[in-house]
Amino acid sequence: MRYGFVIDQNRCIGCHACTVACKEEHNIAVGVNRTWVKYVEKGVYPETRRHFAVLRCNHCDDAPCIEICPTVALFRRPDGIVDFDHERCIGCKSCMQACPYDALYIDPDRNTAAKCNFDASRVEMGYKPACEVVCPTQAILSGDLDDPQSDISRRIAMDKVTVRKPEKGTKPKLFYAGVEGDLLTPAMMEPQSSHFWAEKAPGEDLYALGSDRADRPVPGGAREVYDVPHMIPWGKKIATYLWTKSIAAGVLLLSTLFLNMGFQHDELVLNFFSPIVSLIFLTATMLLLVFDLKKPSRFFFLLTKPNLNSWLTLGGYVLMIFGALTALWLGQRVLTGTVSNLVIWAAALFAIASAGYSAFLFAQARGRDFWQSPLLFWHLLAQAIIAGAAMLTLVGVFTGVTVPMFYWLANLLVISLLVSVGMIFAELFLKHGADDTVRAGELLTKGALRKSFWIFVIGLGTIVPVLLILLPIGSVIPNVIAAIFALFGLWMYEHLWIKAGQALPLS
Repeated sequence: MRYGFVIDQNRCIGCHACTVACKEEHNIAVGVNRTWVKYVEKGVYPETRRHFAVLRCNHCDDAPCIEICPTVALFRRPDGIVDFDHERCIGCKSCMQACPYDALYIDPDRNTAAKCNFDASRVEMGYKPACEVVCPTQAILSGDLDDPQSDISRRIAMDKVTVRKPEKGTKPKLFYAGVEGDLLTPAMMEPQSSHFWAEKAPGEDLYALGSDRADRPVPGGAREVYDVPHMIPWGKKIATYLWTKSIAAGVLLLSTLFLNMGFQHDELVLNFFSPIVSLIFLTATMLLLVFDLKKPSRFFFLLTKPNLNSWLTLGGYVLMIFGALTALWLGQRVLTGTVSNLVIWAAALFAIASAGYSAFLFAQARGRDFWQSPLLFWHLLAQAIIAGAAMLTLVGVFTGVTVPMFYWLANLLVISLLVSVGMIFAELFLKHGADDTVRAGELLTKGALRKSFWIFVIGLGTIVPVLLILLPIGSVIPNVIAAIFALFGLWMYEHLWIKAGQALPLS
């Protein structure tokens, strides 16, 4: 048994009865919706036409929200309905990033995620979903897709139907008949500064690049005229988490490298101050992750109710093990004066894991094409080396390091900055299969984020540090300034990368 929907947009009159019935059935708060109706208009006055699309959860057979949810708050029932347990949700918002259909939202009353659950309680009693019952034109049809005799199976067999974003491989069970194609490809619509009865919030059309591109609609094409607000789930806390994690991992990783290269004269910095700095920034990383949760008091659910398929859960374990090994490193140095090679190499291994696991987490955020990069793991490692070299440079100035190590740090910083910017340019300028990836990249290179990208990331964050280090001044001051600028540029890139990845509309 697999329950699914067919929505006939030829019948839909845009009355919002389904939205109202859903809100009443589930006591949904004002400002959020489990099902909603979007309007677009096409043509040039007076020859215009309005099209409607009813949007909601697709109850996918391969639901990415289930895979990424760290506490199994999202699950698939035996009847194929993707349901939600708000008692297990920690409010991490990762499911919102994984869903390509913008179906999840944060319930402002419970501070947990929520979505359409197919009116599962009504289905269990043999009733139809409330939205289907109230639809005045019978545009909504539900039933068992595995039953060839059901009305929905016959409808799918006889009519031409389509699904949203089949390329995502989620196997959605919400089928559309007669839907206008632009409604299913939101980034192709002509952006508007306002809706029917409301002005758009500043920055809401961050993705809009104008209509000068050949593949964008010209004025008179599809125009979005009515929609509901859509949340931007992740912000500066997540960008800062990536930054602090890079510092924590990079400092210890480079310390391991230098210790095995024979820099024994710098043992105090590498064996004592390095794990202290790493622990400080690792603690900041953990606190940022906890405070970004809508239910921070439930953070321990990662241990008591884990989903071991989620990289948010696995990443939490990696960070905890890395923290324990770093503390052991520091403890051995304080108590015995030396650190065993086993602890050093184990900590280095988990430093690499801590720096790079986010690549697999963002890969599970399948709704955001811009984050689906095969280079991301290696880019995160390069960023960790940037952060580690810059931070050890700053620490070394105040604690004292040998001249050879100081030059090694400078060279590593230059090389890692050049490798990082090469990877950035490869991501932004090489061809991609997903149009949303190209558009998000253009936000950085020539769109709304271009000034911050070129001035702070490329200019102050890359070119200036490299020039300061390469200039033959014979003083440590340029290296210190270069390290500060490199750390600033790294944070700014994380911030813009997170922002651009979420700028493209999902519905």
